[in-house]
Amino acid sequence: MPDDMPRIAVTGSVAYDTIMVFPGRFGEHILPDKTHILNVSFLVDRLERRRGGTAANIAYTLALLGERPLLCAAVGDDFDAYGAALEEAGVDTSTALRCDDVATASCFITTDLDDNQITAFFPGAMARAGAIDLRRPGAAVDTVVVAPDAPEAMAVHIAQATELGHRLVFAPAQQIPSLSEEALRAGLEAAWMVVGNDYELEMLRSRTGLGVEELRAHGALVALTLGGRGSRLHSGDGVVEVPVAAVEEVVDPTGAGDAYLAGLLAGLRRGYDLGRAGRMGALAAAYVVEVRGPQAHHFSPEAFAERYRSSFAELLPT
Repeated sequence: MPDDMPRIAVTGSVAYDTIMVFPGRFGEHILPDKTHILNVSFLVDRLERRRGGTAANIAYTLALLGERPLLCAAVGDDFDAYGAALEEAGVDTSTALRCDDVATASCFITTDLDDNQITAFFPGAMARAGAIDLRRPGAAVDTVVVAPDAPEAMAVHIAQATELGHRLVFAPAQQIPSLSEEALRAGLEAAWMVVGNDYELEMLRSRTGLGVEELRAHGALVALTLGGRGSRLHSGDGVVEVPVAAVEEVVDPTGAGDAYLAGLLAGLRRGYDLGRAGRMGALAAAYVVEVRGPQAHHFSPEAFAERYRSSFAELLPT
């Protein structure tokens, strides 16, 4: 990316995901008629601690694709090693809000043999993300990504991006139920691009009355992701169907949507048409699902371009 090119400010969560696998079934250890005094313990046989969080996931893949994104997220006193890994990948963490008296957000997930999950989430530093002021980023910015974060922080960053006149990429995802109707409408009405799966976009329509057609008419690009069926890019010019990129094996889909957003945005920033930018998103997502964890994938620009050529039978312009 040229040194004088405006940057992308990425807001959202930064978190550690602790994933444990119980080699049994929860249902065999929970007595339905005794749940009023529930007291259970599960001996797990696998534990993994992964780096995650929407802002960090998106920024990481943007960096692999040649951007130098600004991480505008709240992190705790345990962020040093995580931050160093992001910096090594090309993410600028100087804009992160560092909270030295609390830990980085953490998610603890226990999964059984039937893929049932028991999850606990500690927001930690993320609860203070509303104190991040996008009006003082320390670098030229033209695009702001508002991804799932503390609800009040998302509302603040939507307002700041609108005030600054930056292009807003709005991807509220799992925080749709937690955001007020006012904040959702503000994000959708200000958005240059809205990203979500079919369930999320239907939730947005039911909460605000703004569906894909209304957003298109308002001038927004709507990226509708469909998992293994690819994605659709809705704009004022029509609909572009985007196929998936072939994968050797689906290992873990966690973070695929974040990578898709990053690839799509990076392609649009290069001036590519919607189809080519969407295929970049699809390929970035393919790298993620082939590994365990949302930041375990790696590729060089040359490797990405070569896999793009073999996946879609076309070259990426340089």
